[in-house]
Amino acid sequence: MKRRFFSTALAATAMTAMASLPACAQTSERPYVPSTPSSRIGSLMQISVVDRGTGAELPIYRHRGEYWVAGRPGARYAIRARNAMGERIMAVMSVDGVNVVTGETAGVLQNGYVFSARERSDITGWRKSDSQIAAFEFAAAGNSYASRTGRPDDVGVIGVAMFRERMPEPLPPPVTPFPRRDDSGGYGGYGSERERRSESSSYQGDARAKAGAADSAAPAAAAESSGSLARQSAPSPSLGTAHGRRETSYVGKTTFERAQSSPDEVIRIRYDSRENLVAAGVIQVPPAPRWPRPAGPSPFPGSDPGYVPDPPSRY
Repeated sequence: MKRRFFSTALAATAMTAMASLPACAQTSERPYVPSTPSSRIGSLMQISVVDRGTGAELPIYRHRGEYWVAGRPGARYAIRARNAMGERIMAVMSVDGVNVVTGETAGVLQNGYVFSARERSDITGWRKSDSQIAAFEFAAAGNSYASRTGRPDDVGVIGVAMFRERMPEPLPPPVTPFPRRDDSGGYGGYGSERERRSESSSYQGDARAKAGAADSAAPAAAAESSGSLARQSAPSPSLGTAHGRRETSYVGKTTFERAQSSPDEVIRIRYDSRENLVAAGVIQVPPAPRWPRPAGPSPFPGSDPGYVPDPPSRY
């Protein structure tokens, strides 16, 4: 199945944030050791979320088998993708359950971006044309593009489904010409070493072709079972992605044939405000410092602290 897909725009300069938390108060008995979040995930492609205001990649927190990032309401962001392979990879991207290129309710077999080998690019918004996007912007869930278009059920998630490209089939071996018939009614050279080698080579080629077909079918079945997008029930997040202001972003078109119909890898990143992620335990914060107890009421309120004053002078 051949379809036309969008190729990515020029890559932006990479800006990596330090994935660490600020220093905090500790006790000698049980020192607080914060977990260090990562900023990129993925094997075929490394995916991160970038705060476009600061240029920093947002920390990605892992909590109960899911990945999370904390967004700031009103902040513009980008999905940064780096192709880690020496071949072209197609990435079908969704935000809040909506395809970022076509605006359809997202499905893995829809159009996406094609990344060249080792290419890096920032996807900064909803694709409006070959030259414009509407910026991704964190907003209240009710103001998200998905909610405003009647699709609020999957607000609060970023998805990337990755596909490898089908390689062209190798050319078949040259056909050996049929031997000429001799005068005795037989075929010249029949049963010779040359004929036996040709027959053996043909047999081995068929065996290798069948073995290759079996090998390619096994990973496809495994990927189909492991790459299924099972929906998990979760409370509605407080943040979504708005249809922001128009910006210039150029892309070209190319053709891409998937090696298989199921994704080779799927990345899922959920997001919400930092306050909500702290309250849910996704982001762990240091314990509050132990302040000294207040002094309380004074048993001698009429006495000034200090030592015995000098007596008054004599006349």
